[in-house]
Amino acid sequence: MESKAEPPFEETYKALIDSNKSSNVDMQVTKEIVEECELPLIDLSMLGLGESEREKCKAEIAKASQEWGFFQVVNHGISDAILEKMRREQVDVFKKSFNEKEMCFPAGTYRWGTPSATCLPQLSWSEAFHVPLIDISSLGGFTSISTTMEQFATTVSELAQKLAEILAEKMGHKATFFKQNCVPSTCYLRMNRYPPCPIPEISGLMPHTDSDFLTILHQDQIGGLQLVKDGKWFAVKPNPKALIINIGDLFQAWSNDVYKSVEHRVVTNKLVERFSTAYFLCPSYETRIQSCMEPSVYKQFSFREFRQQVQHDVKKLGYKVGLPRFII
Repeated sequence: MESKAEPPFEETYKALIDSNKSSNVDMQVTKEIVEECELPLIDLSMLGLGESEREKCKAEIAKASQEWGFFQVVNHGISDAILEKMRREQVDVFKKSFNEKEMCFPAGTYRWGTPSATCLPQLSWSEAFHVPLIDISSLGGFTSISTTMEQFATTVSELAQKLAEILAEKMGHKATFFKQNCVPSTCYLRMNRYPPCPIPEISGLMPHTDSDFLTILHQDQIGGLQLVKDGKWFAVKPNPKALIINIGDLFQAWSNDVYKSVEHRVVTNKLVERFSTAYFLCPSYETRIQSCMEPSVYKQFSFREFRQQVQHDVKKLGYKVGLPRFII
């Protein structure tokens, strides 16, 4: 019998789904009134103009990172051809059978659902290929997507470094830290698919913050990304020309809470699938994260210590705690 492409969500999480049905719990996620918002839009072509335009652009990046923790960029230097090819080939990969997706990529690359989920709000109705940049060239059986991923990763890495330098500069610091510690061997891509979901209480991706310095997201036009601002959830309106940038936990700690790593999630769609590709700017596990000003909000920690604490909390509690564990 031919294997289906869909992961076995309903069979695997049947107990959680049945438990929710029988409990008649009024799930908060279905009752929230979520307003749509447009993220701050920044034209990076201004960085190639005169000094006043450059400084205005840098100030906009820093302001959005402080007030929103998210912004979107146009004229970012990644060609439409690469973005479209990435999207098209990614869709083709996810169309392969479930068995192929599990077997053809290196072990641990293909992920779906939430193994640690103990209740429905902790379940993520999504599947993903989580690929360290250094492993892209060795993806067996997917030469076409491997080449496209390398092209995408190269250009997006340059953009991430440029934005990190600007944010460091606006804090009065030189950005050699990011070039020295966030190298291809420590960063990764994550190709995401959010299948149609028949149960509205389930998230595509449960609320979380990112455990990195910066995330760069290329998404389709379906929508579903939501973020917290001023204590309320907002739905991000897709922009076909823009890439979405968000601040991660490490940048919040490094900036001593000046730049904000905000909680976000992906909501499911009953009828339509959604695709996205995310690039994560990460340091080596040995890199020590220290606030760039005093008095420091956070104690110094290594990226390894941070990741281990996150994994411990997820295993024990079912969700990530993150930076609050490292407040002085």
